[in-house]
Amino acid sequence: MKLLFMPVNITVGLLAGLAGKKIFQRLWALIDDEEPPSPEHRELSWPKLIVALAAEGAIFRLVKGLTDHGARRVFAKVAGTWPGEEKPDPR
Repeated sequence: MKLLFMPVNITVGLLAGLAGKKIFQRLWALIDDEEPPSPEHRELSWPKLIVALAAEGAIFRLVKGLTDHGARRVFAKVAGTWPGEEKPDPR
């Protein structure tokens, strides 16, 4: 079943990346009128770069995690089996 889930997971991952990018851009527009700094920019403020990268990473991870779990739930309903681990390993 994991093999059948791979195309779903790839597609959902790409869509999550696009959604995360759009969400970050909209949130950044509320913070600053300029585009968010990028490591490739020569002249930038280090604190602003750190905030932008941390926010972008957190938003991307949140969107990716939620869409991945949602796709697994839908797949499990359709296929009748969960494509992954049932629960975290106890330590």
